[in-house]
Amino acid sequence: MEKLLIKGGNTLSGKITCSGAKNAALPMIASTILSDEEVTLTNLPYLQDITTMFELLGSMGADILLDENMNFTIKSNNLKDIEARYELVKTMRASILVLGPLVAKYGKARIALPGGCAIGSRPVNYHLDSLEQMGAKIILKNGYIEASAKKLKGANIRFDGVTVTGTENLMMAATLAEGETILTNVAREPEVADLAEMLNSMGAKIDGAGSEKIRIQGVEKLNGTVFKIPADRIEAGTYLAAAAVTNGDIEIDGINPNRLMKVIEKLKNSGANVDFDEDSISFQMKNDVPDPVDITTAPFPEFPTDMQAQFSVINAISSGTANIYETIFENRFMHILELNRMGCDISVNGNHAIIKGVKSLYGAEVMATDLRASASLILAGLCAKGETVVDRIYHIDRGYERIEEKLSYLGANIVRLPS
Repeated sequence: MEKLLIKGGNTLSGKITCSGAKNAALPMIASTILSDEEVTLTNLPYLQDITTMFELLGSMGADILLDENMNFTIKSNNLKDIEARYELVKTMRASILVLGPLVAKYGKARIALPGGCAIGSRPVNYHLDSLEQMGAKIILKNGYIEASAKKLKGANIRFDGVTVTGTENLMMAATLAEGETILTNVAREPEVADLAEMLNSMGAKIDGAGSEKIRIQGVEKLNGTVFKIPADRIEAGTYLAAAAVTNGDIEIDGINPNRLMKVIEKLKNSGANVDFDEDSISFQMKNDVPDPVDITTAPFPEFPTDMQAQFSVINAISSGTANIYETIFENRFMHILELNRMGCDISVNGNHAIIKGVKSLYGAEVMATDLRASASLILAGLCAKGETVVDRIYHIDRGYERIEEKLSYLGANIVRLPS
């Protein structure tokens, strides 16, 4: 199993370009099921989850072509299999995103109950209950979701809880439903608006994505399109946090700062200078030691849960005590035990982490438990004394494109060790 070896102490500096966003790309790949025509996606990140989603569509019979510019063209006009098998689904929860498109286009779907990161329950019942309101028949059998519908019907649907993939799944399903669908208590993440923009470019009629209410007027069919995957705001935030813990001075190109305003606000509170224009962010850490920053995670536009672990490291080397409240997932402090092995002083009580800043972290052998947890361990290794070895880095490869190459380019001493 591959590992990352990090020798801490180097200051990060330089300029990098932000990769395409995995969380935008995955539903967009799933949405190609809705059209009989070719859909071309550009700026796709080279990540394990993206590969898995393509394997899933390929197993159903989709034609997938890759050109010399790394653009993917997908044609799903003649799927022969509407099943998402467990061996693919078990590694990636986002595979549930094919459920809505399959039922809307083909009238049936058989999806293994999903796996993915071990960070608590992400209930799929929001997806299932809402599809039932649109007329789908849902059966849970032998670990699979079996869904069928002659024709989905528009409905007024209020989600019981805010769900990003649930919002995306129902928005996709509603594009080919009969009549109007109104979704409320929806996720407002930028990736939801990105998906709506792509679907509208294919002929869908979606209004309000990114707000508290989304209206979808069903259409007979969707056309092909060419669409560029937007930049990954969490990747950008992670590199900014890496600069914060190494007293760095970096610039990230290709990222819309409006998608990161809460993160930028907290970085400024920690003692950084952050400047930005419409598609780049410049960062300079002015404090030798970060100021502590209290964090409460919440759905967009508030502070993202996917940046919570990275700020745990900033606070771990801060000049005081900080509190982090995790309100999205109930099991997302699994990185704390590993950080404490590196010298952090962090205690957890339920969804509340109390972080007391220490003068130094020390390299150790640590093990990643999920995608963002692995990022926090890398950040800790960058600012620790000595060598850190991060094991189980298949988690990081699910969400960060060539992270060791980008960090090395910025001056980090980090290498991938073969298995």
